[in-house]
Amino acid sequence: MKKIMLLILLAIIITAIAASDIFAIPAFARKYNMTCKTCHSPFPKLKPYGDEFAGNGFQLKDQDAPRYFVETGDPELSLIRDLPLALRLEGYVTYNQGNTEQSDFTAPIVFKLLSGGAITKDVAYYVYYILENGEVGKLEDAWLMFNNVAGSELDLTLGQFQVCDPLFKRELRLTRDDYYIYKVKPGASNVNLTYDRGIMLNYGFDSGTDLALQIVNGSGIGEGFLGGNFDDDKYKNLMGRISQDAGEHFRIGAMGYYGKEQNELTEGINGSYTTYYPQNELWMLGGDATITFDPIEINLQYVERNDNNPTFLYNQANPIPEIATRGAFAELIYRPNGDDSKWYAVGLFNWIESDQSDLNYKTLSAHLGYVFRRNIRMIVETNYDFKKEFATFSVGVVTAF
Repeated sequence: MKKIMLLILLAIIITAIAASDIFAIPAFARKYNMTCKTCHSPFPKLKPYGDEFAGNGFQLKDQDAPRYFVETGDPELSLIRDLPLALRLEGYVTYNQGNTEQSDFTAPIVFKLLSGGAITKDVAYYVYYILENGEVGKLEDAWLMFNNVAGSELDLTLGQFQVCDPLFKRELRLTRDDYYIYKVKPGASNVNLTYDRGIMLNYGFDSGTDLALQIVNGSGIGEGFLGGNFDDDKYKNLMGRISQDAGEHFRIGAMGYYGKEQNELTEGINGSYTTYYPQNELWMLGGDATITFDPIEINLQYVERNDNNPTFLYNQANPIPEIATRGAFAELIYRPNGDDSKWYAVGLFNWIESDQSDLNYKTLSAHLGYVFRRNIRMIVETNYDFKKEFATFSVGVVTAF
């Protein structure tokens, strides 16, 4: 253990020295010539101003960027002068990952190539290509957003996005540990609250009420199916969410999800084949809240899920057992000096309980970060798995430029 700790310390020192020579500002900061602190605290976590910026189609209401587009002499043509690009890199030294009792260099474990911005007034795009865990890369977020449709407060997003985005955005969390209730898939179901393809409508009221409605395939974002379709059945799934601000320090929300999915099953008896199309009907209900009293922020999420046939069995004689799943996470973020904090700390508790026992999950994570530069974070994180009774430890760096 002494050798391992010495190795980790050496990795921190080497990373810090290398990072000190990096001059890096992400694409949006380059466009508007301002610090990442304007929108993030610390990156990638968004402040309210950053949330407003993203919801406004990556445009600042109080600042225009006239040189962002090429002057072509055609008022009906909008061409971005310089394609906005940014990179994100994450690398860690870990110990006992997966209860292996091994130390490991996992650098880089995440590489992202990101691009996004306003194509023209009230039309924006966002896309990133990710290579993770040494696997072949893929597109995850990839969407177009039409802001203030017909001069209203309605926003329309079309493409690939995370179903949980109106709740808590997984890509903006500070911890390596995830929000696991969003990732649950009982049986052979393809449905969860992470990536999917579809449309999303958002509407905000001056009263602090926000509404979101999603219509999605319910098939995730894997490869296409037969016939060139990305949806593997005839159904579309719905997710709705309402959120209300209650003063400056409290926000509460509720969500509901309903969907169906269908599989194909072929059985052969004495040379005769019959094709069945078993279905899984599912629903989810959840509540979420954010409590903020500087320097502390608390984020809470609960989700109850029911699937009536996630294993896609077909049996007319016997009833098929349903699978009920429930889970939650609680996240506490501490920034002693608010936006100017060099140090911050995060605690994250995950809990899942399901009729499918292998989905049961309970972990506690403690994360300590140091903002070396606005776009360079040094982190130390430890996670304890209560079910399997083991702890993991990691230390590393997250940077974007």
